[in-house]
Amino acid sequence: MTCEISYEAKELLSVPYEEIIRTVVETALECEGCPYEAEVSVTLTSEEEIKRINREFRGIDSSTDVLSFPMADYPYPADFGFLEEEDAFDCFNPETGELLLGDIILSVEKLKEQAKAYGHSLKRELAFLTAHSMLHLMGYDHMEEKERILMEERQRLLMEALSIPRE
Repeated sequence: MTCEISYEAKELLSVPYEEIIRTVVETALECEGCPYEAEVSVTLTSEEEIKRINREFRGIDSSTDVLSFPMADYPYPADFGFLEEEDAFDCFNPETGELLLGDIILSVEKLKEQAKAYGHSLKRELAFLTAHSMLHLMGYDHMEEKERILMEERQRLLMEALSIPRE
């Protein structure tokens, strides 16, 4: 597994963010039964920058806590079978053979605000946002009620597997 982590925010996090992110990414891949070695890029950035990215790529002129940019369109969440088709070759890094899952962008300010607002530790909020985003990278969504229920259940199970309970 390759997990590239970039820290571009001015505000610092007082938790071992690289270790937390890598653990969540690895656990998410295991829990969802990903049969491939995978590559994920995670960027921790400022509220201002995530707002710019949200505006540019989603047409939404506001900041958010996390953005997910999956590399593949899954027919069903965590259904990796379609990747065996010939036209899915662009989903793999040609140099390493790893599955290119996509990019996660986290707002450090929003992470801190939400941890405080929900009474969570920074570790818990970072783990939750990373888990949420990993599920998006594997085809989960929450736009429709049925999808939302499934995604929330997978998030709950992932957080349990990480032994990070809701505080």
